[in-house]
Amino acid sequence: MSTAETPSTIAVLPIISGLSLAFTVTAVDPLILSLNMPQISRALDVPPDVVGFLGGAATLVVAAAVLAVGSLGDAFGLKRLLMLGLVGDIVVNLLSALSPGYMFLLVMRLLDGLALAAMLGVSLALLKASVPAERRPAAIGIFMAIEMVLCGVTPAAGGWLAETLGWRWLFLVAPLLSLIALGLTARYVTEPPVQQRRGVDVVGVSLVGLALLTLVHGIAEAENGITRIEAWLPLVISAITGVLFVFHERRTPEPVLELSLFRSGAFTVAALSSLTLNFAVAGFSFVLGQFGSVILSLPPRTIGLLFLPGTLLIAGAVILAGHLIEKYTPRPILITGLLLLVASGLLMAATAEPTMALWILVLATWLTNLGSLVASASVAETILSHAPPGKSGAVASVQPAFGMTGYALGPAVYLLLLNLFFQRQWLNDADARGMSATQAEQAVDATRSAMARSPGTAGYDPNLLRQSGLDLGLDFTNGLRLTMLVTSLLPLALAVAAYVLMPRRSRTAPQDRPE
Repeated sequence: MSTAETPSTIAVLPIISGLSLAFTVTAVDPLILSLNMPQISRALDVPPDVVGFLGGAATLVVAAAVLAVGSLGDAFGLKRLLMLGLVGDIVVNLLSALSPGYMFLLVMRLLDGLALAAMLGVSLALLKASVPAERRPAAIGIFMAIEMVLCGVTPAAGGWLAETLGWRWLFLVAPLLSLIALGLTARYVTEPPVQQRRGVDVVGVSLVGLALLTLVHGIAEAENGITRIEAWLPLVISAITGVLFVFHERRTPEPVLELSLFRSGAFTVAALSSLTLNFAVAGFSFVLGQFGSVILSLPPRTIGLLFLPGTLLIAGAVILAGHLIEKYTPRPILITGLLLLVASGLLMAATAEPTMALWILVLATWLTNLGSLVASASVAETILSHAPPGKSGAVASVQPAFGMTGYALGPAVYLLLLNLFFQRQWLNDADARGMSATQAEQAVDATRSAMARSPGTAGYDPNLLRQSGLDLGLDFTNGLRLTMLVTSLLPLALAVAAYVLMPRRSRTAPQDRPE
């Protein structure tokens, strides 16, 4: 395609908008549910040990299925699969609004995970197929900016709906966005040529799902002791399953994950960065909810509003990042985004206090969102540039597969570290006050188990903070500081890897030629 024939970014804006809306629904749908889970769990009498699984059911299905979705899209049509996912999301959410009990809602969440996987797995692949390579970085910037604006507005909108009209109205937000995305996709997006494939790598997908589920379960159980069989057995199964997955993918003729892609240092860094970004965002959101609601006594709607300030600035920054990637390379933008995540973690590690100013939380949230979105634009461009003709879906699905894995692991790992450091703090506190470890453990046992059963929704009882004889508010805050300090090392390590392994000069890859 010559320069004269290349459409402008404005000309493909309806395509970008439709695909970005579909992509954004995969974030908005579970986010609104998680932020309003207390109201839903009370209304449907959800048992405490089911709340966490109910909130994360769709996310786990997405993480396990999204690789298969990319291959299916290449074989049967990317546009067709995206539209099927959008229709599925509309139907499932409307049925969810009529839930008579929590088991019905749980089934709907599992089905919604399949719909969200279809939307997440092919949105970026269709962007690659629909937008010329030279316009793609700018298109990705707009794509991510639309996501940022909606993710900043919908938490507050969802909180308002739940408080004024009731929790059932929450399930109308995602269908509305999906309906608009469906109309734009049907009207403006063209179906790329399909590639005949032998079928989906069912064995590979099953191994990925088993490895992820057992890993998350093992990490969650490890907070009660890594030597317990409930903790180490799932972790061992996850490790064995991961090895079997690699062995299988190297031998199967139609792998769900092309391992040869990881011979490229840039691709490997981009994939691991996708995992790290979502890991940090999910983990930060988890500790923000716990710290804000219990230690700072902030209502849920106020916590949701922490995501709103600076939304338009972040959207503008992401659009600028897309233009800079187009002009230079993804390398400096990715490093900048990762370092912003480091800055957010270090800010919390340095300033977290039981009486800290609200504006510091706003700044930390803003830095997290800014860093994750800016870096995501670089990750998307790097991964899409490695997709050969006919395999856009399979390659593009690597980013959401790694991203959703990080999203599933984030709360579990942050919770493990938070409880580990918190325990160390209250034991030291008890020792300084002349209390035995048994007495101190009795004071915090109920609150610790409450967090383990329903992370992100049931926090530490404020009465225990005041009446236990320990300064648990300060102990928890110090545990939070250490958690944020340790987790900041991961994006820092990825920033160093990006500096070393990613190309410094722009180059046109063979796979970026018109298909």
